[in-house]
Amino acid sequence: MSARFKDLCLDASDAHRLGAFWAGILDGRLVDLGDGDTRVDPPAGRTKAESIWVNTVPESRTVKTRVHLDLRLPGEDPAPLVAAGARLVREPDAEISWWVLADPEGNLFCAFPAREGSRPGPIALIVDSADPAAQATWWAGVVGGTLEPGEEGHVSLRGAGGFPWEYWIFNPVPERKTVKNRMHWDVDLAGPDPTALVAAGATLLREPDDDIDWWILADPEGNEFCAFPARPTQ
Repeated sequence: MSARFKDLCLDASDAHRLGAFWAGILDGRLVDLGDGDTRVDPPAGRTKAESIWVNTVPESRTVKTRVHLDLRLPGEDPAPLVAAGARLVREPDAEISWWVLADPEGNLFCAFPAREGSRPGPIALIVDSADPAAQATWWAGVVGGTLEPGEEGHVSLRGAGGFPWEYWIFNPVPERKTVKNRMHWDVDLAGPDPTALVAAGATLLREPDDDIDWWILADPEGNEFCAFPARPTQ
């Protein structure tokens, strides 16, 4: 492994409004970072990797969300999420057994009914992919874990280093990525720089500078992610 999953980041036109929505539906705590951005910390007892950093950006969402979360509901329907400000996009039907919703800025996410033995909250991170097998294999090489092919072309990555949820799923879609993802993930590097990631096929988009102390890279299908240097051991 050359890295470990760190956390999620979500672009927003209004980071306080969007952060408050996600904190509310995830039973988390909203942290004002003092620079226009916010962070949603998970409920007590959950891992730090479940934090969502909500970052203010000038551009609004223009295309379908290519990275999204799947949630397990505390009950049998998403009425509390709709009451909190979500918009119902699609109900269960002959093809799907879950609800598709959108947050206040139009970012899609899926909600599954309660299941005995499963706690409410995020259960999977979904990434639209032109080649799910290649994408899942590449990320398994970066963060470890095992691959589980699905019957409908998707591939799940389980047990990735630092990953806090049940499944990291790469889902087949016909359309290619055309704009910057509104949601991305961060990783902690195993070493001082992302040389191993670039050698494995990542594209370096930005190096640390006066404004940031991390690297911005893209995976083989162009999904942006941030990489933070390994923390010194004492």
